[in-house]
Amino acid sequence: MTPQQENKFIAAEWFEVFNTRDIEGLLRLYHDDARHYSPKLKIREPETNGMIIGKEALRKWWTDAFKRLPTLHYTPTSLTENDHRVFMEYIRRVENEPDMLVAEVLEIRNGRIIASRVYHG
Repeated sequence: MTPQQENKFIAAEWFEVFNTRDIEGLLRLYHDDARHYSPKLKIREPETNGMIIGKEALRKWWTDAFKRLPTLHYTPTSLTENDHRVFMEYIRRVENEPDMLVAEVLEIRNGRIIASRVYHG
Protein backbone atom coordinates (compact mmCIF):
# COMPACT_ATOMS: atom_id res chain seq x y z
CA MET A 1 0.00 0.00 0.00
CA THR A 2 1.38 3.44 -0.90
CA PRO A 3 1.52 6.18 1.76
CA GLN A 4 -1.38 7.94 0.01
CA GLN A 5 -3.51 4.77 0.08
CA GLU A 6 -2.66 4.18 3.74
CA ASN A 7 -3.56 7.77 4.62
CA LYS A 8 -6.89 7.51 2.79
CA PHE A 9 -7.58 4.24 4.62
CA ILE A 10 -6.85 5.94 7.98
CA ALA A 11 -9.22 8.80 7.09
CA ALA A 12 -11.99 6.36 6.12
CA GLU A 13 -11.45 4.45 9.36
CA TRP A 14 -11.58 7.76 11.26
CA PHE A 15 -15.10 8.45 9.93
CA GLU A 16 -16.24 4.90 10.72
CA VAL A 17 -15.09 4.92 14.34
CA PHE A 18 -16.20 8.52 14.92
CA ASN A 19 -19.71 7.90 13.65
CA THR A 20 -20.05 4.73 15.77
CA ARG A 21 -18.71 6.63 18.81
CA ASP A 22 -15.87 4.16 19.22
CA ILE A 23 -13.54 6.34 21.29
CA GLU A 24 -10.96 3.58 21.73
CA GLY A 25 -10.96 3.03 17.97
CA LEU A 26 -10.41 6.75 17.43
CA LEU A 27 -7.57 6.85 19.92
CA ARG A 28 -5.83 3.91 18.21
CA LEU A 29 -5.50 6.09 15.09
CA TYR A 30 -3.58 8.79 16.98
CA HIS A 31 -0.01 9.05 18.22
CA ASP A 32 0.25 9.31 22.02
CA ASP A 33 1.29 12.98 21.80
CA ALA A 34 -1.02 14.01 18.96
CA ARG A 35 -2.13 17.65 18.78
CA HIS A 36 -5.68 18.65 17.89
CA TYR A 37 -6.91 22.15 17.10
CA SER A 38 -10.57 23.10 16.77
CA PRO A 39 -12.43 26.42 16.86
CA LYS A 40 -15.09 24.62 18.95
CA LEU A 41 -12.41 23.85 21.56
CA LYS A 42 -11.47 27.52 21.64
CA ILE A 43 -15.10 28.42 22.39
CA ARG A 44 -15.97 25.61 24.83
CA GLU A 45 -12.61 25.48 26.62
CA PRO A 46 -11.00 28.92 26.16
CA GLU A 47 -8.04 28.04 28.38
CA THR A 48 -6.85 25.61 25.65
CA ASN A 49 -6.72 28.38 23.02
CA GLY A 50 -8.24 25.73 20.74
CA MET A 51 -5.41 23.19 21.10
CA ILE A 52 -5.26 19.94 23.05
CA ILE A 53 -2.37 17.48 23.20
CA GLY A 54 -2.38 13.75 23.88
CA LYS A 55 -4.81 10.88 23.87
CA GLU A 56 -6.31 11.59 27.29
CA ALA A 57 -7.24 15.12 26.22
CA LEU A 58 -8.76 13.70 23.03
CA ARG A 59 -10.69 11.12 25.04
CA LYS A 60 -12.12 13.84 27.30
CA TRP A 61 -13.04 16.06 24.33
CA TRP A 62 -14.83 13.33 22.36
CA THR A 63 -16.56 11.87 25.42
CA ASP A 64 -17.98 15.32 26.15
CA ALA A 65 -18.97 15.90 22.51
CA PHE A 66 -20.79 12.56 22.22
CA LYS A 67 -22.60 13.19 25.51
CA ARG A 68 -23.65 16.74 24.56
CA LEU A 69 -24.51 15.88 20.95
CA PRO A 70 -26.01 12.37 20.83
CA THR A 71 -27.04 12.76 17.17
CA LEU A 72 -23.67 14.10 15.95
CA HIS A 73 -22.75 12.51 12.62
CA TYR A 74 -20.13 13.34 9.99
CA THR A 75 -20.77 12.65 6.31
CA PRO A 76 -17.58 12.81 4.24
CA THR A 77 -17.80 14.66 0.95
CA SER A 78 -14.14 14.72 -0.13
CA LEU A 79 -10.79 13.17 0.84
CA THR A 80 -7.55 14.39 -0.72
CA GLU A 81 -4.34 12.77 0.43
CA ASN A 82 -0.59 12.99 -0.09
CA ASP A 83 2.35 11.26 1.60
CA HIS A 84 1.83 12.93 5.00
CA ARG A 85 -1.62 14.52 5.12
CA VAL A 86 -5.27 14.01 4.37
CA PHE A 87 -7.54 16.96 3.67
CA MET A 88 -11.08 15.93 4.58
CA GLU A 89 -14.27 17.78 3.87
CA TYR A 90 -17.44 16.64 5.56
CA ILE A 91 -20.87 17.73 6.68
CA ARG A 92 -21.47 17.95 10.41
CA ARG A 93 -25.02 16.95 11.20
CA VAL A 94 -26.73 17.39 14.55
CA GLU A 95 -30.47 17.08 15.04
CA ASN A 96 -32.19 20.50 15.33
CA GLU A 97 -29.09 22.37 14.13
CA PRO A 98 -28.26 23.53 10.61
CA ASP A 99 -25.78 21.33 8.77
CA MET A 100 -22.22 22.68 8.82
CA LEU A 101 -19.54 22.20 6.18
CA VAL A 102 -16.26 21.31 7.88
CA ALA A 103 -12.72 20.82 6.62
CA GLU A 104 -10.08 18.97 8.61
CA VAL A 105 -6.46 18.15 7.96
CA LEU A 106 -4.92 15.02 9.44
CA GLU A 107 -1.14 14.95 9.54
CA ILE A 108 0.05 11.34 9.53
CA ARG A 109 3.44 9.79 10.28
CA ASN A 110 4.22 6.08 10.55
CA GLY A 111 0.55 5.11 10.30
CA ARG A 112 -0.64 7.36 13.14
CA ILE A 113 -2.24 10.80 13.23
CA ILE A 114 0.21 13.22 14.84
CA ALA A 115 -1.86 16.37 14.35
CA SER A 116 -5.32 17.40 13.26
CA ARG A 117 -6.76 20.82 12.57
CA VAL A 118 -10.44 21.62 12.06
CA TYR A 119 -11.73 24.52 9.93
CA HIS A 120 -15.29 25.84 9.90
CA GLY A 121 -17.20 29.04 10.32
